[in-house]
Amino acid sequence: MTSPFAYSAKLADCGSKHLAMYLAIREAIMEGTLSPGEKLPSTRQLAALYGLSRGSVSLAYEMLSAEGFVVTGVGQGTFVAGADWESATKSAVYLNGAACGIDATMEDAQLTKWGRRLLDLPQAAHPPIPTLEPEREEAISFVPSGLGPERFPWQEWKAEVAQQWKSLGVSGHADGHATEGSLELRKAIAGRLRRERGIPCREDDIVITSGSMQAIALLAQLLLEEGKSAVIENPCYAGIRNAVMTTGASVIAERTDGGGIVPRDWEASVLFVTPTRHFPTGVVLSYERRQALLAWASRRGAWIVEDDYDSDFRWGGRPIEPLKSLDREGRVVYVGTFSRSMSASMRIGFAVVPKELMQPFLLAKKLYDPYPTGIAEQQALASWMSSGGYDRHMRKTRRILGKLEQKLRSSLTADLQELFTAVPSDAGLHVYAKWEGAEEDYRRLVEECARSGAIWRDGSAYDIPIGGSLEEKAPPSALFGFAHLSEREIEEGVRRIRQAALALNELRAKPEQGGFVHD
Repeated sequence: MTSPFAYSAKLADCGSKHLAMYLAIREAIMEGTLSPGEKLPSTRQLAALYGLSRGSVSLAYEMLSAEGFVVTGVGQGTFVAGADWESATKSAVYLNGAACGIDATMEDAQLTKWGRRLLDLPQAAHPPIPTLEPEREEAISFVPSGLGPERFPWQEWKAEVAQQWKSLGVSGHADGHATEGSLELRKAIAGRLRRERGIPCREDDIVITSGSMQAIALLAQLLLEEGKSAVIENPCYAGIRNAVMTTGASVIAERTDGGGIVPRDWEASVLFVTPTRHFPTGVVLSYERRQALLAWASRRGAWIVEDDYDSDFRWGGRPIEPLKSLDREGRVVYVGTFSRSMSASMRIGFAVVPKELMQPFLLAKKLYDPYPTGIAEQQALASWMSSGGYDRHMRKTRRILGKLEQKLRSSLTADLQELFTAVPSDAGLHVYAKWEGAEEDYRRLVEECARSGAIWRDGSAYDIPIGGSLEEKAPPSALFGFAHLSEREIEEGVRRIRQAALALNELRAKPEQGGFVHD
C-alpha cells in the first residue's frame, strides 16, 4: 500500500506524529493530490503504514474533520470533503500561530444571497484545540462528545429497531406517517412534556425533526430575512448563530451573566435562547428574566425559540420548568433532542410549535422530508418509552453521570483552582470554566497539555466576535466534558493538566515571575 502523504518531512519539521499526519494530509488535499470525494485509508491501515497508533491517526482525522477538510460516515470511512470544502475553510486557518490562507473559487457559482452568506459564515476564532502525540497510547479528551458508547444499552435498542423494521416490512414504507413524524412518538413526547416539564401540549402540537438543529434552521428561514433582526445569546451555540446569519437578518448578540441573558427592549422579531441551561456556560435564566422575555415577546409580537438541549441531565433535583411552561400567548417554540440522552448519531429531535406557525413549519419541513426520516427509529423510540426502557436508561445514566460530574468539579477545584474557575451549574454534560490568567499563558498551557495527553474544548469558539455586542474580546474559557469518561480518566486528565502547568512553571526564566500553579 502506498500513500501520497509527505509524512516524514512534516514530522521532521514539527516533531509531533499526530500533527505531522494532520499537516501531510491537509497539504495533499490543498494541492489536489487527494481529490474531493476520495476515500482515505482507514485508521488501522494508516497506522500500520507509518508505525503509528490508531489513536494518533484518529486524532489527526478529527482535526481535519473539525476544519472541514474531510467528512466521516459511520461505518463508511473517511472521505475528502466535496466541492464545498473550500467554502468551509476559505477564512485563514491558524495552527500554532501559523496562518494558511485558502482562497474560495465560488464567485461564478451564481449562488443566491443565502448561498453566498453560507459561504461567508465566520469560522471559529481559534482552531480546534491541538490534539496530541504523547508517548502514552491514549489521550484523555475532555472534549464534550455526549454519552460514551458503554453508557447506552445498544443491544436493547437494536432489538427495538429490528422489531420495527420487521413491522414495516422489507420496503420500510412509512404508510400512515406524515412529515410531522410518528404519531406514537409524538404522543409519548407530549405525555413526557406534560409530566416532567409542565408544558400543556398534545401530539398535534409536536413535529419530529432530524435533531434540534433542523428545527432551529427551519424556524430561522421561516421567520427571518433581510431587514429583520434576531437576538441571540453571547456566547452562543454556533449552529444557532449560523442559522440566523444565513437569513440575512441583523444579529443582536446580547451578553449573558450569572442570571442568563440580560433582557432589553430589543427591536427584533425573534429571540433564540437556552433558558434552562445556557449554552455553553450552564447558568439558569432567572424567573424574573423569564417573565421579562415573555413580556417583551408579547409587546413586540415576537417569537421566542427555546432550545432545551440537555437539561434532562440535572443533578440538583427535578428538571427546571422551561420557558414554554410559562407561555400563555403561544409565543414560544420549544425545541428538544434525544441526541444527548442516546447518541449524537441518533438524529431525533422535536419541536412544540404554536398553532400560528404549525402549517408553515410543516410545509417547510416537507420540502426537506416529504416523508418522515428514520421512521423505524422513531417507532422504536416510542415503543421503548412506552415500555419503560427509556426511563430505566435515564435513571441509570443520571446516577452514573451525576457522580462523574461531581468528580470533575471536585478535581478542578482541588487541583486546578489557580488555573480555572468552574461556573456553578447543576445540570448538563459539560462543565464550563473560566481561565484565571493571561491569554498567552492559556495558549501555552493548551499546547503543553496537548503534548502531555489532555485536551478540551476551547470556549472562545462560542463568543460572538467584535462587531456583535461585545466591546472587547472575551477572556479564555474551556468546556470539560465528562459523560464519556470514567472517574479514573477524569483524575488522570486533571493530573496531566496540572503537571503540564508545573512544567511550564519550571521553564520560567526567573522564579519571581511566578507561574500557573504552586506545588
